[in-house]
Amino acid sequence: MATFLYRLGRRAFRRRGLVALLWVAILVGAGVASSAAPAPPEDSFSMPGTESQKAFDLLDEQFPAASAEGATARVVIRAPEGAKISDAAGKDRVKDLVADLKAGPQVSSVDDPFEANAVSKDGTTAYASVTYKVNAMELTDEARDSLTAATDGAREGGYTVETGGDAVVAEQEMGGTAELIGISVAAIVLLLTFGSLVAAGMPLLSAIIGVGIGISAIGALGSTLELSATTSTLAMMIGLAVAIDYALFIVSRYRAEISEGRAPEEAAGRAVGTAGSAVVFAGLTVVVALAGLAIVNIPILTKMGLAAAGTVGIAVLIALTLTPALLGFAGKRALSRKDRKAPAGARAASGKPKLGTRWARFVQRRPVTVLLTAVLGLGVIAVPAAGMELGLPDEGSSAPDTTQRKAYDMLSESFGAGFNGPLMVTVDARGADDPKAAADTVGEKITGLGEAAAVTPANFNEEGGTAVLTVMPKTGPSDVATESLVHDIRSLSGDIRADTGATMLVTGATAMTIDFSQTLDDALIPYLALVVGLAFLLLMLVFRSVLVPLKAALGFLLSVAAALGAVVAVFQWGWLADVFGVDQPGPIMSMMPIFMIGVVFGLAMDYEVFLVTRMREAYVHGESAAESVTTGFTHGGRVVAAAAIIMISVFSGFILENDAMIKMMGFGLAIAVLFDAFVVRMAIVPAVLALLGTKAWWLPRWLDRVLPNVDVEGEKLHRELGDTAAPTEPAREPETAGV
Repeated sequence: MATFLYRLGRRAFRRRGLVALLWVAILVGAGVASSAAPAPPEDSFSMPGTESQKAFDLLDEQFPAASAEGATARVVIRAPEGAKISDAAGKDRVKDLVADLKAGPQVSSVDDPFEANAVSKDGTTAYASVTYKVNAMELTDEARDSLTAATDGAREGGYTVETGGDAVVAEQEMGGTAELIGISVAAIVLLLTFGSLVAAGMPLLSAIIGVGIGISAIGALGSTLELSATTSTLAMMIGLAVAIDYALFIVSRYRAEISEGRAPEEAAGRAVGTAGSAVVFAGLTVVVALAGLAIVNIPILTKMGLAAAGTVGIAVLIALTLTPALLGFAGKRALSRKDRKAPAGARAASGKPKLGTRWARFVQRRPVTVLLTAVLGLGVIAVPAAGMELGLPDEGSSAPDTTQRKAYDMLSESFGAGFNGPLMVTVDARGADDPKAAADTVGEKITGLGEAAAVTPANFNEEGGTAVLTVMPKTGPSDVATESLVHDIRSLSGDIRADTGATMLVTGATAMTIDFSQTLDDALIPYLALVVGLAFLLLMLVFRSVLVPLKAALGFLLSVAAALGAVVAVFQWGWLADVFGVDQPGPIMSMMPIFMIGVVFGLAMDYEVFLVTRMREAYVHGESAAESVTTGFTHGGRVVAAAAIIMISVFSGFILENDAMIKMMGFGLAIAVLFDAFVVRMAIVPAVLALLGTKAWWLPRWLDRVLPNVDVEGEKLHRELGDTAAPTEPAREPETAGV
């Protein structure tokens, strides 16, 4: 591995013009393809195999005119104080509102509140349901403007009119604010780290080209593979962070090789051969973690994971080829002005210990204290995760001043909390002797449960074989009692089939949320086993050790638990909500735990691989276990810290986005990287290695013979170059933790 990458780095350095031209050509080609491609589809939370999805598919098949995938709007109107909607003036106002709504472009149907029994018992409030012929992404500006004009006109005379539904939410454009913030902070960190504009610019340029190719490819394939805008956002978030980090690792190693007196081409080859090996395996762990999201069997997560994994793969290729090519253009200008003037080797021979060196020695003197402090600290932060409530964002979690939230509250006040989360019960009675009697039986049994506020009469399709009943729960969509109602209704399906021959299925937004959460819960353990297991094998190949990969995995679990605890504290409990722009605390997105496990595991292994590979390299080349830990921090501590700060800044920029899901993901990933890089990798890792001593690098002989030697530490490369003696067999005498 190291020898191959060494030659690749030198070849890219020599042919830098051709390499740079090829990558620019790929970027331009991907950009042209993306601009010519149709717009990406909207997000879809389909869940193959679940009852709610089966019911949704049945509705789409049997009620095609209802536009099951069409956008919807629910216009809530309330009479002025002292008046009623049921008065003559109120009825005229509702009649005019319904007429204006029907006249809008792309409208399929509008339900009159007085005909649909959508007037509150006190007669003050009513709502009209609007269904469109197209989904929310395909709604035109004229259709949205018409909806706004109709509601504005109905407000005259003191009437309160608010609107909810996906037709109200305009398509959100990712304005680039998050990316600009991340890149700006990254530029500052890189400049402070390298002390050279040229060196700081190379990781940024590599990242921009790599992410540009990845995002353009997603855009080009968006309509074909049904990759939504959220898919590209995740790919940009992950790709930008890792691309900067990978290039940073190689540029840092190149500068170290130059400082030791090597020629630029040789330094570039050695940088790619050593740091590049760490980049390859770090990238593989990220790709495994992201691609592993496919095991959940939820299309949106699968697509997000695979698209982000592809972008990470591009980032690895960019780091291994374009970065040494850029180093070829830069030469010794990648060094700071001070280092360029210093004699060869002077910088490496400096007698003043670096901060990383001093920190490693401190941890090795007090490993137990550092370990306990770090573990207990993360454990305390993880406590809120035990009270995590999962759900999907709804209009009840919108900002209080939005029309969607106002409409939600008006419906809850006038009709009951359950009206914001109605259940759709489908009755497939095509095989029943009497479809109408079967549907009536379903309605009677659900009413008999005594848990529903209302059950509407059955509405049959044109063929008369399939019916829909709307069940209004007594409680809100996220209430535990509502979930119990869904399960209780579904428990009736066996008796209904036996009595009538009909099949009953429950769907609707609330039921889909429940099924979504259950699907994720069921997939969590298999996903963890797959991702951690494959990554464990990869890390064993890298480190030739059993205990180091085990420590890496356990440290990751601790950091992700603490990160989930912080997410719960901010987004569910509302702590520091104003600081992070959380308009309305509420349940954590159902996909957040498994999403964070996948993404954070891959990112955490980046720092583990780069930092510990340096230790392994030093150990294999003759240093003691304690010395190798110090060497790893001397050469890699500052770079890992800089990489973590860059990644945190990139993710933190997404906290400023208006989309609640993107905001939560950005915060969760930023805080997870903070905990993992600065607490787990910088404190727990050296403390554990100090306590283990030489045992950290133990590998059973039979396993050593079975595992292929990928030479990440560059042993074969150094032997081939003739600049080091063959390392001794790593079987040294036991050492004490404080050495």
